Parts: sequence; C-alpha cells; structure tokens
Amino acid sequence: MISADQAGWNGRKRKVGAETACVEIAGQEPALVLVHGFSDTSRSFSLLAPHLAGRRRVIPDLRGHGASPAGTRGFAPADFAEDVASLIERLRLERPVLVGHSLGSMVAIEAAARYPEMIGGLVLMAGTLRPQIGEDHPMTIGVRALRDPISPADPFYEYWHACEAEVPADFLTMAAKEASAMPAALWCAILEQVRRVDLTDKARTLHLPALVIAGGRDLLFDETHQRRLLEEIPAAAFVSAVRCGHNPHWEDPALVAAAIARYFKVWNEADLEATGNLG
Repeated sequence: MISADQAGWNGRKRKVGAETACVEIAGQEPALVLVHGFSDTSRSFSLLAPHLAGRRRVIPDLRGHGASPAGTRGFAPADFAEDVASLIERLRLERPVLVGHSLGSMVAIEAAARYPEMIGGLVLMAGTLRPQIGEDHPMTIGVRALRDPISPADPFYEYWHACEAEVPADFLTMAAKEASAMPAALWCAILEQVRRVDLTDKARTLHLPALVIAGGRDLLFDETHQRRLLEEIPAAAFVSAVRCGHNPHWEDPALVAAAIARYFKVWNEADLEATGNLG
C-alpha cells in the first residue's frame, strides 16, 4: 500500500476564501475534486490521493467539518453543493470530475444537477439517491446518543468507521478524533437533512460521465441503493469493490484509483503501470 502522512495532513490545508479549507495537490487537468462523507474531513481521501498521482487533486473540508467553519447557512447536500461550486469558481477549475463518498456522493449529484456547465464527470462511491434512514436505524440511534464532548473512543465509531478490509490504524485514530471535534448538535442537524434527501429527479437530469463504485459488503447503502443510481443516472457505469464495505477508498484505494483512471482516461497506461494500478 502507498503510504500517506497522517500526522502532516492538516498542515497541508489552506483556506480558499473565508468558507472552505482544502488540501490541493498539483497535477494535470482536469482536476479531481474529492468530496468526503458525513463527519469526515479531507483526510478521508489521504489514503486514495497518492494513488491518483499526476492529476490535480482538490480536497475540501465541507462546512462544519475539519477546518471549514459551520457558517450560518444549512447543512443539506444542496448547501454543501453551493460551497463546492464556489470552490470550483475561486480556483478556476475547468470542468473537474467530482469524486464523492457517501454524503459526498449526494453533494456531487446536487452540484452536477445545479451547475451542469461546471462539472465534467462524477464518481459516486458508496452513494445513494434516497438514504431511507428510519427512526430505528443504527445511524439515527447512534448519532442522537452522542453527547458533548464526544470521545474519540466512543463505541459508536466501531459502527461508524467499520471496514471489511484492513485500514491503517493511525488513519482511523485521526478520523475519529476529527469527527469528535464536531458538536453533537451539528451531527444531529446533518443527520436530519440527510434523512430527508431524495435525489431521484435530479439524477435523471444528469447527462455527463458517471461512475458508480460500490462496496460489495456495504451494510449502509447496499445493492438496492446502487441499483437505483444505475437506473436513474443515464449511462452510468458500475464497478464493484467486492471485498469492501462502506469505505472502498480506505479499504482498497488502488482499486478505486484504477477504476477512476480507466473510466475517465485521465492517465495513460505508462502512468498506471508506474503506480501499480493496472493489477
């Protein structure tokens, strides 16, 4: 596995405008804008980013996450999508590919539907159009039970950060620490927004390259959710990370990078061979 410097990750962040902190890694255009999931930060892509060498990577902290302030607006996917569009404008990115994980996939769909002229493609990992998270769902119960100050050792993280494949311990430790910095009220506010999401109609309007990457053992957004994505997004392609759970970019970043590269043809064969992503 290509190593990632977890201790130094936050030191790579910079502010773009007043709203968004991000890590930016130089490379060729079109850029990849990597959008993390609920309670994560840009660190969520620290394991994947080295496998995407050669391509410009822009990795923001969504509002209220990591080093990006919560601000005074809402926390629905549409609100996060506005921030992503603003980031694209400020950095003058030319039709980047949005790579979204979980909540980030919902944000990516919203951004592409609202600003089709700005987005060149989508990668939707562990995504969904309708989360359908009920009152008795483990996510609902677990998030509502959180109390400030949230401990990084809270048993909830055994569910929240569960992986089917081995993931570096230092990464998971830092992910739990950063998630715990979010106030419990913010966790609940985002949860309630996510529970109401239905992106079906917006997905049907998308006419751009889209790649759906699903963990074969994803217990949160299973095959039913992936099938809906493929049915509703015109001409979407599919890759199954059969040994992964809800976090394919943590569990098998080389597979995810190779799938992105092949689908969007943003690297040549020599580049892929050099990074070991052809196997």
